Amino acid sequence: MRSVDLRVLVRAGLLTGLVDGLFSSVLAVFFYGSTATRLFQGVAGTLLGPDAMTGGMRTAAIGLLMHFGVAFAWSSVFLLLVMRAGTVRRALTTRSGIVGLAAVYGPLVWLFMSMVVIPVMVRRPPAFNVRWWVQLIGHFPFVGLPIVASCARGRRHL
Repeated sequence: MRSVDLRVLVRAGLLTGLVDGLFSSVLAVFFYGSTATRLFQGVAGTLLGPDAMTGGMRTAAIGLLMHFGVAFAWSSVFLLLVMRAGTVRRALTTRSGIVGLAAVYGPLVWLFMSMVVIPVMVRRPPAFNVRWWVQLIGHFPFVGLPIVASCARGRRHL
């Protein structure tokens, strides 16, 4: 991987982890009556099990690291797509193309995570409730857009 590609990946992963983490934290605190600590303990719980909820700041930190790991993973997937698909690179040249890609990619990330990754890890099917739909819609501006916009910004070098 070239240093330019690595810079794009770092920018996309960090920006997405930060923006999506803030979005989820605001939802947890102001709309769901929880805390950011419990949010990230819940993320850790997908890997560590239910005991993560009583693990204090240690498991919240593990959840936060997992959250950023996932942001970097999905940023990597999109960056590879950009590097391999000319149609995607061409779409990154216009604002409407960037928004369109983000509107598709962000929700696809949530669909895959909520219907495949998380159910496999926690061994139960997804619950299609209001929170699930909020996440589906929120993944457009808070996951798709940071990833796609970061790659668009670096597209001249890809």
